[in-house]
Amino acid sequence: MDTHTALARWHQVAENGSKPSELTAIMREDAVFHSPVVHTPQEGRPIVVAYLSAASQTLGNDSFRYVREVVGGDTAVLEFVTEMDGIAVNGIDMIAFDEDGMIKDFKVMVRPLKAVNKVWDMMAAELERQKAG
Repeated sequence: MDTHTALARWHQVAENGSKPSELTAIMREDAVFHSPVVHTPQEGRPIVVAYLSAASQTLGNDSFRYVREVVGGDTAVLEFVTEMDGIAVNGIDMIAFDEDGMIKDFKVMVRPLKAVNKVWDMMAAELERQKAG
């Protein structure tokens, strides 16, 4: 599967609310997630799905939108903007796909520092809520 087709699948899942079952369907078992607020890479489909699902609940509000895409080789870089509790967030999703169009690596970078701190607070709360539920 080419990168553009794989990316279209990502957009469909994201626009549908990043449901865990749909994320699982496009994620390799050995996928890796690089968080803007956690030092070590998070490895394995269950943890990557948990982080992306939580990110959808915190970042994916009505103001979230991708504003630029750059695709090359097996990788897509997507710039996004959103607002969280009045704080403007600007970030990048860098997604690498395997030859079958499955996500193998997902890296998120966020700026400015005030936004990073807000993402940290809201993601931690959402991940705790998921654990409790």
